[in-house]
Amino acid sequence: MYEATENVPQWLRTTGGWSWRLVAVVAAVALVVYATTQVQVVFVAIFLALVLTSVFRPLAELYARVMPRVLATVLALLSGVIVFGGLLTYVVASVAGQWTRLAGEFDTGVDQILDSLQNLPFGLSVTGEQLNEWIDAGQEWLGDNAENIAGQAAERAGSVVEGLMVFALAIFCTVFFVHSGANMWRWFLGQVPARQRRRWQEAAGAGWYTFSGFARGTVIIAFIDGVLAFVLLQILGVPLAAPLAVLVLIGAFIPIIGAPLAMIIAAVVALAAQGFVTALIVTLGIAAIGQLEGHVLQPLIMGKQVSLHPVVVAVAVLSGTVLAGILGAVVAVPLVAVVWTVFSTLRGDRPVPLPAAADGSPDPPPDRSEEDGDDPEPLPRAAPGSGPAQD
Repeated sequence: MYEATENVPQWLRTTGGWSWRLVAVVAAVALVVYATTQVQVVFVAIFLALVLTSVFRPLAELYARVMPRVLATVLALLSGVIVFGGLLTYVVASVAGQWTRLAGEFDTGVDQILDSLQNLPFGLSVTGEQLNEWIDAGQEWLGDNAENIAGQAAERAGSVVEGLMVFALAIFCTVFFVHSGANMWRWFLGQVPARQRRRWQEAAGAGWYTFSGFARGTVIIAFIDGVLAFVLLQILGVPLAAPLAVLVLIGAFIPIIGAPLAMIIAAVVALAAQGFVTALIVTLGIAAIGQLEGHVLQPLIMGKQVSLHPVVVAVAVLSGTVLAGILGAVVAVPLVAVVWTVFSTLRGDRPVPLPAAADGSPDPPPDRSEEDGDDPEPLPRAAPGSGPAQD
């Protein structure tokens, strides 16, 4: 037995050691993903609550300087309702009654594209018979899968009720996260062994710094993209500028694929309404907005809070889409960014600036009680409203 072990090459032993560790990590990740899918409604609600908290908490901290924390929390949420409610009212008023026209313009643009495909130069034209075959194949697929599609729609009949449950739970959690999130975190930190508290505080602080920066930055960038797209479409005289700008705004929340899809729809509508030249200008203009977002807005607004390679972002979005559809595409990037930040912090790196709260994390110096393995004194209860000065 001893000789057999000695005869195993070192590279094989090293590979075997890393292999079982990799298997353990993959199994742990798979278990987390499976558990999350079983409570997807709760996960979505908590995720949405954290996004809202990242937006409203700085405002509540500002109000709390001149008023009690409870009143500051209520006023911050009320301010958000007024601002977002006003924007939503404007969008609904602008879009109401135009979606039918938008669909008609889109169909007209698609017909023009199909017609142009039959007159391409260099012998690359697509014949009408080929187009009809493709359309017939699509109709046949719909016919073959109509029962499955209808069954899926029936299964999701309760989606409205689930949506209301998610929204209610998200608002409920947001109120407590904004009002007393610091106290909740300090209570949790008090359950951790004293010698580990600083590492937990640093890792969690860096993770929240990354998540909050991504959430706030995404909301700000999405509104900027929508406004710029609306201005561009208005200048070019493209009809339905408001609903198309709304599509661009929504697309900004889905990395990699959201903005191009919105751009294609806007270009097709511009083609139907104004012709090829306007459609080309719209395409180039929205592409320029995307470049402005990627090279100016994201570095300026998010800074180093979210620093992921484009390949990592693309793989994360595709993986999230495969696992959970559009929802997975939306949450994949912030989750990967937070996991990487926490891992890097625990490893000893500083991928993001350490929040101010981590400097004052409750980690008392070792004393005789800690050396003997006794539990240290419990953490003092945080005063209402206390917490990180920087999100």
